[in-house]
Amino acid sequence: MADTTATHDVVSTAARPIDTARKWSLAAFVAVFLWSVFTFGIPVDRIAVLTWMLAGFAVGSIGRSRAQISRMIRDWVVLVTIYMAYDYSRGTADQWGIPVNFTGPRNLDGILTLGREPVSEMQRHFYTPGDVKWYDVTGSIIYMTHFVLPVLPLAVLRIRNRPEWIRYVRRFSVTLFTSVLVFIVYPAAPPWMASEQGFMPPLERITGRGWGEVGLDTVSKTFDRGVAVLNPVAAMPSLHAGLALLVALWFTRNSARWVRGAALLHPFFMTVTLVYFGEHYIVDCLAGWLVVLFAFWASDRWEDSRTERAAIADPSA
Repeated sequence: MADTTATHDVVSTAARPIDTARKWSLAAFVAVFLWSVFTFGIPVDRIAVLTWMLAGFAVGSIGRSRAQISRMIRDWVVLVTIYMAYDYSRGTADQWGIPVNFTGPRNLDGILTLGREPVSEMQRHFYTPGDVKWYDVTGSIIYMTHFVLPVLPLAVLRIRNRPEWIRYVRRFSVTLFTSVLVFIVYPAAPPWMASEQGFMPPLERITGRGWGEVGLDTVSKTFDRGVAVLNPVAAMPSLHAGLALLVALWFTRNSARWVRGAALLHPFFMTVTLVYFGEHYIVDCLAGWLVVLFAFWASDRWEDSRTERAAIADPSA
């Protein structure tokens, strides 16, 4: 009898062929995705992003039950709804008749830096036309992490740990829609646009110049496509800076304090990059950080209240 039980335990804990097939399929999916990135650039338009996510969800559902697949489809529809609602809201944020602010963020930066103008000063000291420096390449790489790192948990967590995926989506969506509210009530021009309108010294928008230096010209297509579809006066708060902080806080939430401190270098250097490239003011980036801190605070309060209500409803739990 004992031998039979032991045999059953071995069979039940052994990997099923379908599980092995799912793992190899996920590896193949990642390989195809990376090939696509280096061939066509990082997908930034929502249809492409959501299509890749759906494909990843589908591969991750190999061998799952019908109920699990149905839930996966519902979760994907949630992401579609979030992205489309965000894009529509952000795209119309400059159509409410509120004047665009060309000088407000610039003036606030002047207060923060004791009368200096950091964007033009950084370009004057570090930008050399026709000569791509190592920090230009590094900055381009840091900038493009915005299109990868915040999106990864939306796909990976859904496959590996759905409860954590829900927690991440909550913070991600609160960040997006809080930002949209600010875009609507305070449409603000980025430094490069303020320069074009004569409100700033001459600036160059040099965001994608580093990719060509390392032979990744196809990745520059990502920036070109992003410029074509984004609302140019949705600069305050900076989602590049904000989501960099969200990623740093999320991935290190259970780590040692020194690890969390080191992770904060990512949003810091993202901010330095954005200011140097003429994409954002310092105050835009600080506003992005505040939005993310609010998203974590609000989500924590919501989750704590739900846990408390569940404990009251079931005292024996």
